[in-house]
Amino acid sequence: MPQAINEEQPRDHASPAVDHGIDPAASIKYWNSVPPTANGMLAALGGYPWYSRIDLRGSKSFLAKARRLVPTCTTEGKLSTGVDCGAGVGRVTEGFLSQVCETVDAVEPVEKFTQTLHESTLKASGVVGVIYTVGIEAWRPEKKYDLIWTQFCVGHLKDWQLIEYVRRCRDALTETGILVFKENLSTDPNGDDMYDGLDSSVTRTDAKFRDIFRDAGMNVIVSELQTGFPKTFKLLPVRSYALRSKA
Repeated sequence: MPQAINEEQPRDHASPAVDHGIDPAASIKYWNSVPPTANGMLAALGGYPWYSRIDLRGSKSFLAKARRLVPTCTTEGKLSTGVDCGAGVGRVTEGFLSQVCETVDAVEPVEKFTQTLHESTLKASGVVGVIYTVGIEAWRPEKKYDLIWTQFCVGHLKDWQLIEYVRRCRDALTETGILVFKENLSTDPNGDDMYDGLDSSVTRTDAKFRDIFRDAGMNVIVSELQTGFPKTFKLLPVRSYALRSKA
């Protein structure tokens, strides 16, 4: 989820490997306490409408840039198949991915969120395809995708799990497929990752993300910070990365 900077929230800076504190059961318990609504997905901000508009508009612009950098990838019209990883109740699919993909699968570990997706107009209209009630660390893609979109969820994976996830996604891309990550960045003054005990997650540095992508055999073809958020709100930086296989 997007995060506001909380100067009073204790952070674990004892080691660069702060992902040792990640507890999947604690993460699921936290998200089960969140209402299964788009507003609930962004509850930490208390101002969902303005944040979501800026976020979704930025994502659409970023993807357009990435598509122009992939040889033979069409830059007009919709892609055929996409997947929303860490889908929640479908905020990103409804507000963005449904506009750029014909069909969007969903990967989400919290059952009450996937139940909301099953009952949604997105599912009824055929925009949402297969819904996987599973964490991305355990998801094994069953098809090839033109776009794999992963947003605000990899903080619940340990570094090694994230590397393995990226590798699986790499192998599940079509010839012109793009893997995108959109995540909060650490603002630790020592340049370390930050652990958050509230939802048992890690906020990584830009350098850590790039190391993980490299170790997973991926190149970053374009990356940029999300802009447009009001300066009156102290939010963690949000950066998008578009990846293609080194091969």
